[in-house]
Amino acid sequence: MSDPMLHAFFVGRALAEVLNEQAERLVTDSLSLLGKFDAEQRERLRQLTEDVMARAQQAEAEAAQTASGVISTAGSGTDGSSTQDLQATIDTLRAEVAQVRVALQQYRTTV
Repeated sequence: MSDPMLHAFFVGRALAEVLNEQAERLVTDSLSLLGKFDAEQRERLRQLTEDVMARAQQAEAEAAQTASGVISTAGSGTDGSSTQDLQATIDTLRAEVAQVRVALQQYRTTV
């Protein structure tokens, strides 16, 4: 093996193999980290959606409980007059809103 051309060939070949292995390892590690990052982000997104849905359900339940309390206090009739009582409550609320609008308009004209 005294031929320098043959020696250079084997050195080049060994260099190419080592570089190929290192590039392969680098790509594999990069893809592994990318997959891990993707999985973590998906888990965080899943957890976020679960938290949002839980809070929405809780708020919905609280609103339904509050609404049922308002309806039960407003509709205390026992002979089917609860729809009339509900309509009366709606009419009362509309009248109050109209009064607030008038008061607001009067305030705006004085200021």
